[in-house]
Amino acid sequence: MNKILFKHLESGKNLYNLKKATEGSSGFDLLAALDDKVVLTPGETKLIPCGFSLQMPLGIEAQVRPRSGIALKNSVTVLNTPGTIDADYRGEICVILINHGKNIFEIDPGMRIAQLIFMKLPEIELDVTQELDETDRGSGGFGSTGV
Repeated sequence: MNKILFKHLESGKNLYNLKKATEGSSGFDLLAALDDKVVLTPGETKLIPCGFSLQMPLGIEAQVRPRSGIALKNSVTVLNTPGTIDADYRGEICVILINHGKNIFEIDPGMRIAQLIFMKLPEIELDVTQELDETDRGSGGFGSTGV
C-alpha cells in the first residue's frame, strides 16, 4: 500500500474526515474551502480551493475528476478533466470549475465539488526511432474510425 500524506490548511480545517463516501467509491470527495458562497455564472470559470495539500510517493498521481450529479443537473464540470496533480507538487489542491449551463451555479462553503482519484503510473522508457510499425488505422484520428 502506498502512503499519501494529507496536510490540512487553515481554510480546510474541519472539512475532511479522510474517508470515501461509500465502501465502493473510487475517489475521495473534494470540498470547497470557502469563507463565503461563490457564484459561477453561465460560461464562467473559477479556481476553487480545497483546503489541503498532499505528499505522494513518486510513481503516484492524483486526478481531479468531476462529480456526475453536478455535471448532469447543472452542466458544471472540471475544466481540465482529469486534472493531474504530480507527486512533487506541494501547493493547495484546487479545482477549476466551468459552468456550461444556462443558469447561475452557487458553490457553498464545504460543498462537494469534485473527486480525487489516485493512480499508479507505469514506468516508461521512451526510445527515439525513425520508423514505427504500420497498422490498419495508420495516422487516422479524430473520428476516422466512424461514429
